[in-house]
Amino acid sequence: MAIQWYPGHMHKASKEMAEVLPRVNLVIEVLDARIPYSSSNPVIESLSAGKPKIKIFTKVDLADSATTRLWQDEFEQQRQTKTLAVDLKTEDRSEQIVDLCRKLAPKKDGVNSLVMVLGIPNVGKSTLINSLAGKHITRTGDEPAVTKGQQRINLRNGIMLLDTPGILWPKVQNEPSSYRLATTGAIKNTATTYEEIAFFAADYLLTHYPRLLIQRFQFDCLPTTEIDFLEAVGAQRGCLRARGRVDLERVSTIFVNELRAGTLGAVSFETPAMIESELADLVILQAEKAAREQARLERRGSRKKSPRGY
Repeated sequence: MAIQWYPGHMHKASKEMAEVLPRVNLVIEVLDARIPYSSSNPVIESLSAGKPKIKIFTKVDLADSATTRLWQDEFEQQRQTKTLAVDLKTEDRSEQIVDLCRKLAPKKDGVNSLVMVLGIPNVGKSTLINSLAGKHITRTGDEPAVTKGQQRINLRNGIMLLDTPGILWPKVQNEPSSYRLATTGAIKNTATTYEEIAFFAADYLLTHYPRLLIQRFQFDCLPTTEIDFLEAVGAQRGCLRARGRVDLERVSTIFVNELRAGTLGAVSFETPAMIESELADLVILQAEKAAREQARLERRGSRKKSPRGY
């Protein structure tokens, strides 16, 4: 089952963004480099169709650089789309971003270009805006949903930034994407459990990044299943209950927090090929669900038509 988190302020923010988007000249979408597809809001993508876009990959220090390049190539095949991979903690790329804004949406008739900056919670959007503004404008933090409302910021260089709250969307259709959002910290921890996230992440890392796990936890023989892996790490870290049983909640919390902090190494949780395969499977699942619903409605209709007493 997909993990969902869409509190009321996000619904309100989505409506406000939809109202102002027709007047926006350019969209800057801030993406988590570890999950570039899963961190892209499909609702905003459809509403901003036809507008030039800059997709900025943040947290690149936590992502697999080769996979990040694959995603940049993938997105730049889209019309009027440019990408930048930025480590906001160590790099100031504000001049380069402003230059791109001017090229894609130049100032006309003395009117500032309106540039909307958007992204999912906890992706570094506020940090980027503070960098572009050259001063502390918006609050930043490691918790999702720090920014609550829209605000306009005049950069005094022909660009008016429109800062928006970090929002998700009402329903994440692709189930693995919801787990990736939770794993990277975009979905509030109260929406799921650390155990669920840890099992998902461990299963993925055992398949795609076994060497990182061996290096981090000094395994002579890498466990083959996620439960065996977590129990081995729990025993190693002393996460034990009575009779030597591993405390899965405690070890899961430690594992997920280390993963989010990059302690395990640079990890990307999706590739273009992986997403293409998942979306193809999703189309099949949705078609099967629609067929079951149609059959249910037909059975219900036939029962209503059948004469009573026979």
